[in-house]
Amino acid sequence: MAVDRLRDMIIYGELAPSSRLIEPELSEKLGISRTPLREALKLLAADGLVMLRPNRNAIVAPLDAAELTHLFEVEGCIESFAARLAAERMTAADLRRLRGFQEKIEALQGAGALEEYFAINQKIHRLIVSCAKNPALVEVHDRLLGRLVRARYFALGAQGRWKESVLEHREILAALEARDSKTVEHLFVRHVGRTGDVVAAACASPRARQAE
Repeated sequence: MAVDRLRDMIIYGELAPSSRLIEPELSEKLGISRTPLREALKLLAADGLVMLRPNRNAIVAPLDAAELTHLFEVEGCIESFAARLAAERMTAADLRRLRGFQEKIEALQGAGALEEYFAINQKIHRLIVSCAKNPALVEVHDRLLGRLVRARYFALGAQGRWKESVLEHREILAALEARDSKTVEHLFVRHVGRTGDVVAAACASPRARQAE
């Protein structure tokens, strides 16, 4: 689908923050007409990835350090709470699936396969939240994750953050397997907070400001 292709182009940096989205060029590149393209842009605007401008080309939403700091604070609250519930409610099958994901991200990190790693990383976060067995929590998390997905990928490009993230996930898995709800809640607050700090610092760097 056009919306999925455009989302990937934005998340993985093919379309840079603040760049203009020129409809004829995108229509040709994606092999679609202007009408479905405009619908895709509206959906991405709802996710905070695109800014629509009256009588002008839409642009890729810039990475705003202050806004992202606020969003990561909320994500830390949601995911740490979900992880605490998951520690109490996960089944043995859930834990086996999570361990399988952990083994995959460690192998992908070793192979330098960042995009594939990130896809599994997203599945890990969604799985843990789903294991809280709270549909309302899952719904809120899904909406928030749509707004943060690009920033989360961006953070992995920071020096040392990718390896650091793998180790943090290993600690989170161990706490979940031990059914240690207090520890896993603390680990998630630290994990998400660290990602938010890395993104905010990168957005505030001269290089990031120049790119915009």
